[in-house]
Amino acid sequence: MKAVFLDLATLGEDDSTSSLRQAHADWDFHLRTGADQVSERIADAAVVVCNKVVISSETMRHAKSLRLICIIATGTNNVDLVAARNFGIAVTNVIGYCTASVVQHVFALLFALKTNLLSYDRLVRAGAWQRATSFCLLDFPITELTGKTMGIVGYGELGKGVASTAEAFGMKVLIAQGAGNNEDTDRLPLDELLPRIDVLSLHVPLAENTGNLIGKDELALMKPDSLLINCARGGVVDEAALAHALKKGVIGGAGVDVLTTEPPIRANPLLDPGIPNLIVTPHIAWASRQARQRLLDDVAKTIEEFHQGRIRNHVNA
Repeated sequence: MKAVFLDLATLGEDDSTSSLRQAHADWDFHLRTGADQVSERIADAAVVVCNKVVISSETMRHAKSLRLICIIATGTNNVDLVAARNFGIAVTNVIGYCTASVVQHVFALLFALKTNLLSYDRLVRAGAWQRATSFCLLDFPITELTGKTMGIVGYGELGKGVASTAEAFGMKVLIAQGAGNNEDTDRLPLDELLPRIDVLSLHVPLAENTGNLIGKDELALMKPDSLLINCARGGVVDEAALAHALKKGVIGGAGVDVLTTEPPIRANPLLDPGIPNLIVTPHIAWASRQARQRLLDDVAKTIEEFHQGRIRNHVNA
């Protein structure tokens, strides 16, 4: 019974696959798999592991031995879940593996913006400190987090982790109601939350009800010195509206780890070098060394339990 890993390169080159090899003996590891290679590579596999490779209904139709697809991520949009269920193929994902990493990245972006860290670094590199007449430079404002209010959209494991850390820094936390959910009386509708916060942190998946959740109208409700942090999915924010809001001073700044198209092979409005107070990182909030190893080890555990007749983290039951 063969197992196939289709896109190992998406996890980097510094992770150990030993747990996977212990969970299953017969492996084919591929660093990358193009769309035209998927059918051939999974044709006689019983177990397939993938991160971003798309596995369609037509591909599954020809994989007669396939019984388990392990998505080595939390999101499942790259696999046709309904088709998999119809073909008797279990699909699993991994949850909770990168909470510490994402929380750390959210606050890395937030600290850099609140401290104007990159601006001060550029000053020093340009020789401004060396030419200064005083012992320090105070060209850019530095703002403390203590006493500020953070709004969180998406109060799952990641949102709760960010909330806990915000409170540790002396921030007040407000939680937005879920889309279409009016039953959480201790949470605020988005249009009521936005004018009251100093920082907005997004932690929702990209779905029909979250696409462009933060657009021109929502940004206009925020304070002029407020910050937006998006470590969720690029499509949750209207990127053109955010670029415009930053250029016009509608909000004070933003830290973005995700874009609608990744890698951004087409022009993206948030990559305009003229946008002030914006930090863009290349979808790395999840990617601490420890988180990536937890990811692999969790999939190994799923495969071990599959051999024992159990399906854990079953997303298409």
